[in-house]
Amino acid sequence: MATTTSDDDVLAGVGPRLRALRQQRGVTLTELSATTGISVSTLSRLESGQRRPTLELLLPLARVHQVPLDELVDAPATGDPRVHPRPFERHGVTMVPLTRRPGGLQAVKQIYPPHWPGREPEQQSHEGYEWLYVLSGRLRLLLGENDVTLKPGEVAEFDTHVPHAFATGAEPAEVLCLFGPQGERLHVRAGPAGR
Repeated sequence: MATTTSDDDVLAGVGPRLRALRQQRGVTLTELSATTGISVSTLSRLESGQRRPTLELLLPLARVHQVPLDELVDAPATGDPRVHPRPFERHGVTMVPLTRRPGGLQAVKQIYPPHWPGREPEQQSHEGYEWLYVLSGRLRLLLGENDVTLKPGEVAEFDTHVPHAFATGAEPAEVLCLFGPQGERLHVRAGPAGR
């Protein structure tokens, strides 16, 4: 028997989705308030679920985040399990979301252009845990005192509280990234259970 999603369930998911979109783009509530004209307190209450979303609030947010309104609301699925990624650009890097669920572990394909970021990278830290797999090209990873270049097929994982930065050389790099915003770690199994 198919389950139905109530309107309240759909609307309850809007807040976490708005927060995830804002955080993916590296925008503060203050910056979002300046571009949408919606007060910081209203944005905060929307994200926390303390304010019911209205069309008047969602339209400018969809415009600023460059996503269709139905993606913000995440209307009940039509039975198609495929993810239809909507790439966006962040600091010159093309991001292709591979997961639909807001919050929690996120999978993203990142496409770094050649000679990115165009200057010596500046290490930063933030909440979370990251796992990277280089699909093509080379990605320079500065992680604390470490400076390594990852080649296709190489993997790195690290706590994002450790200052880190990325850079590319003469060719673009494509990277599969799994990111846990609250520090979720991956559980890798090297062989079948019971060995």
